[in-house]
Amino acid sequence: MTREEAVKKIIFAMDVKELSDVQLWSELLASHVGMFKVGKQLYTACGPTAVQMIQKCGGEVFLDLKYHDIPNTVAMASLEAAHLGVKLCDLHAMGGYEMMNTTMETLDKKFSVAERPRVLAITVLTSSNEETLRSIGVQISVHEMVVKLAKLAQKAGVDGVVASPQEVGLIREACGKDFLVVTPGVRPSFASVDDQKRIMTPADAVKSGADYLVIGRPIAAADNPVSAAEAIVDEILAGQA
Repeated sequence: MTREEAVKKIIFAMDVKELSDVQLWSELLASHVGMFKVGKQLYTACGPTAVQMIQKCGGEVFLDLKYHDIPNTVAMASLEAAHLGVKLCDLHAMGGYEMMNTTMETLDKKFSVAERPRVLAITVLTSSNEETLRSIGVQISVHEMVVKLAKLAQKAGVDGVVASPQEVGLIREACGKDFLVVTPGVRPSFASVDDQKRIMTPADAVKSGADYLVIGRPIAAADNPVSAAEAIVDEILAGQA
């Protein structure tokens, strides 16, 4: 793996609420990460302008709004994400087969595969564990639930999933090497765990088969964010040796 390939695996979580911060982080990290994640807080505060500002600074965008609604509503929202020119967007696999399949069919009617975003299905959030699942009536293990949802998403035509790095190997076994896997819950050796429960280092996550690593606070909270991003790249490359 080249250094450039390792850089492209990092998605920086843009957990801010001001356009001035969007511009600051985009300009600072555009050449040090592969993509920027725009989540609910930033999108609610600033809307499409945040996406456009990142793109203007030369960055790619993962629009992380986790759509979960009736099939037509999710399909139309995903079309708007495609019109924004984002590289990745996502929906909840727990929305079911019809919601996911309707979305993919709608996108594929309007865009070629090369033109549209790659769509990801959320499996089980990395802040969740077995106790969390039991509290909402899910009696199988996290690992079983993640694989079950990944297989359902693949059957519906979704391009990949968002899942804990601990489940990457299981997803690869169930869904094959061409199914995209994006992993939050990645913590480099120098960072704190924070509120994540199912975590892994960047090197181990990539070694397990993750395509992209979502990393926020270990970079954003560092004294030198650029150096932190470069240190993560170093960890990824060291894991490939």
